[in-house]
Amino acid sequence: MGIDENNFLDYKSFGIDENVISFGKLVEGSLTERFDAIESIAEKNSLKVLYAMQKNRVSTECFSMSTGYGYNDYGRDTLEKVYRDVFSEFQDPDKEKYDALVRPQITCGTHALALALISNLRPGDELFSPVGQPYDTLLNVIGINPSKGSLMEYGISYSESPLIDGRYFDFEDIKQKLNEKTALVTIQRSRGYAARKTLTVDEIGQLISFIKGIKPDVKIMVDNCYGEFTELHEPLFVGADLLVGSLIKNPGGGLAPVGGYLVGRKDMIENAAFRLTSPGLGKEVGASLDMTRSFMQGFFLSPEITKNAMKTAVFAGNCFSRLGFHVSPDDNEQRSDIIESIDLKTREALIAFCEGIQAAAPVDSFVIPEPSYMPGYADDVIMAAGAFVQGSSIELSADGPLRDPFRVFLQGGLTWPQGKLGVLMALQKMYERDLYDKSLLC
Repeated sequence: MGIDENNFLDYKSFGIDENVISFGKLVEGSLTERFDAIESIAEKNSLKVLYAMQKNRVSTECFSMSTGYGYNDYGRDTLEKVYRDVFSEFQDPDKEKYDALVRPQITCGTHALALALISNLRPGDELFSPVGQPYDTLLNVIGINPSKGSLMEYGISYSESPLIDGRYFDFEDIKQKLNEKTALVTIQRSRGYAARKTLTVDEIGQLISFIKGIKPDVKIMVDNCYGEFTELHEPLFVGADLLVGSLIKNPGGGLAPVGGYLVGRKDMIENAAFRLTSPGLGKEVGASLDMTRSFMQGFFLSPEITKNAMKTAVFAGNCFSRLGFHVSPDDNEQRSDIIESIDLKTREALIAFCEGIQAAAPVDSFVIPEPSYMPGYADDVIMAAGAFVQGSSIELSADGPLRDPFRVFLQGGLTWPQGKLGVLMALQKMYERDLYDKSLLC
């Protein structure tokens, strides 16, 4: 007997109008070349991870659980070697320059960044951002928003140089603001909740070269959140001293239930390890509990999972740009993270979009997201995230502050079918409320 395809579920089964489905097919059909390029990046990055795992002799012994102090945790130490090799791209054959800290005790991306900053800055130092103000939650860490335990409370000052038009480095201003107190430069790769563009690895390399040409001894940290495995190279390859990120974003591959990482110069990693645990203990302690398998397998899958998130973002950007919304990155820009920002113009459209993303989730699909206050943010925020891991933004999610231009930030998608469904559901919710010109679907 032949297979009757009418017996299978399709996107229409989720209540999506035929006009929206047809529009989605039209857009998807135009993206073959873009998707092929994303597939190529994922393939090369997957081989890089696999090579590092084989090189460091990952074995079943690595998955044994450690408790208590976590002394001699072979799996934890091997995982950190894998991270070191992948993100340094095997530039350090003698293992003297680079190291990694990959731990469940690092609770989130903000914690990882705070750890990196607090451990590598001292009273009297100045932190400098040459790419404008960092992500909202770091304002508390720095002390721009007064907060207990901030860098400013410890006598660490801060300065910044905004991007010109949200896109270009202001080299003259950067040169003027670098000074004898500048001890660490922080470069945020992704856009956060700002209108600025995401930085490519090549652009980060140009900026690092310029800064090091003025002050060769300054430490340069890159906030790598959302950017891992979106390009063929990572920022250590172009001269960064330290990379920082979250395991519930790209490198956790959707399997890591918690955690963060730091990879870079051995002395900076040692500083962070002493701050995370205790002076004199450092990396020697910190039980992995029963998480090493999830961390290792998630990292192994990460390039493929990141690929699905990138396809989702590209698809969303193309759909909404055709409907007259401003999107970033647009179709002419190189992609260097998994985020797509869409200016939805009205509060109603932002809420409807997030309702659609939530309705496409495997978890809590029946929940209706509502705007609310969130710690660390100046405006009410709406978040859609039906995720297996709370706050995991490698899983399909969308969020945005309730302020003009009602910009939503879409990220994640463990599988392409779910990512596609999420975009179609967002279009559907807006379709039902006449929040865009329906004639543009044709």
